[in-house]
Amino acid sequence: MNIVKPGFEFLGDIDGIALLKNIERAKRVCYKSEGAITSESYVGAVHDLITRGHNAMLEHGSISVVVTCDRGVSHEIVRHRIASYAQESTRYCNYSKDKFNNEITVIKPCFFDEGTVAYDTWYDGCKAAESAYFELLALGRTPQEARDVLPNSLKTEVVITMNPREWRHFFKLRACGSSGKPHPQMLEIAVPMLRAFQQKFPVIFDDLVPMDV
Repeated sequence: MNIVKPGFEFLGDIDGIALLKNIERAKRVCYKSEGAITSESYVGAVHDLITRGHNAMLEHGSISVVVTCDRGVSHEIVRHRIASYAQESTRYCNYSKDKFNNEITVIKPCFFDEGTVAYDTWYDGCKAAESAYFELLALGRTPQEARDVLPNSLKTEVVITMNPREWRHFFKLRACGSSGKPHPQMLEIAVPMLRAFQQKFPVIFDDLVPMDV
C-alpha cells in the first residue's frame, strides 16, 4: 500500500495575464471602449468588475487544474455545478496491475499523526481493505465489483475546469469558509491552491482571504 499527500497542478501552460486581458476585452465590448485598452489597463478593468459585482464578465475564460485527493474530498469538489470534470475511475482502473505497482494508493489524513493509535487504526483499516480488494479480484470479480471494499482514503485524481467566476465561488466555500469551516483535508488542498491562483492570476482572487490550515 502506497501512502501519499494531496496536491494539485495546473493543466497546461495557462497564461494568467492573457486570461485577464480577455476578460477586459469582453467587458469593453459592452461599452465599445476598446480604444481605452493599454498594456496595463486590464488591472483596473478587472478590479472594477470585481468591486462592482459584475461577475458575468469573469466567465470569459477557463482554468484547469489536476487535483490529487481522497475520494471523500473529491465528492465535495464535484458538487460544484458550473464546471467540467474528469476523474480516475475505480470501475476501470485495476490496482492489481503493474502500472499501479500492484497496490492501492491512499491519501495520508492530515489529522492523524504517525505513531498514534488513531493513525495505526486508520492504516490497518486501509490495509484490510486492500487485501479484500485483491482477494475479490483473485476470485474473478471485476474492478467495478471489487471497488466496493476500497476505503474513502483511496487516492484519486480529478481534472477540474471552471471559469474564474466559479473558481471564486469554489474558493469562498472551500478555502475561505464562507458557509462554515471546510473539512480539514479540503482546506489542505484549497488553501495552497488559492494562493497559487493569486500568484498566477493577479487581481481576480486578490480579495479572497484563506483560512489557516
